Amino acid sequence: MAWSFRKSTRAAQKIPEDAEEQCHRSFARQALTIRNEGVPAELRVNIDQTNVRLQTPADMTYAPTGSKQVSVLGAEEKRAFTLVVGVSASGELLPFQAIWQGKTDRSLPSSNAPGRHEADKLGFRFEHSNTDTYWSTFPLMCKYVETILIPYYSKKKTRLGLPLSQKCVLQLDVWSVHRGAEFTEWITMRHPWIVRDFVPGGCTGL
Repeated sequence: MAWSFRKSTRAAQKIPEDAEEQCHRSFARQALTIRNEGVPAELRVNIDQTNVRLQTPADMTYAPTGSKQVSVLGAEEKRAFTLVVGVSASGELLPFQAIWQGKTDRSLPSSNAPGRHEADKLGFRFEHSNTDTYWSTFPLMCKYVETILIPYYSKKKTRLGLPLSQKCVLQLDVWSVHRGAEFTEWITMRHPWIVRDFVPGGCTGL
């Protein structure tokens, strides 16, 4: 990986003092579930969300030395979307969920956009946020589980000859929606065989 000097965009997240102990406990919880429930690698999935900008704004460019005013193209570009990415412990990448700001399907990439047909065929999901931001929400998390995660788990259970009641592991970060009572109650009632495990706060990079 090549490294270069970069302008900071945010304060570095503080790693908790007991990070090593927290990570060890997280590992032990997963190991216990894997042993007791016989969970294969294909049924252990980690998901996370990332912000994707359509164009990375620049704040530096070449200009004559001594210039008092320097214009930069794209400096005001702020359009972006949230991408929800899941990968199994066996190394399989699940279809993406892309969340766009807006309240109708007109907010989404056109059905005729380059690559859209291929994305749909691969099972990618394009969702509008139904809010004034492009962040995920409780309803969108439920959609991810129902339209991407459950079909993936079901397909793998069938291929492995396992019952549909086979326990699976879903590893998440400690975002408030993931740990909230609403999502906890929903996933427990609808899919009690999904065991959630949380990456300790501030330890994602570890």
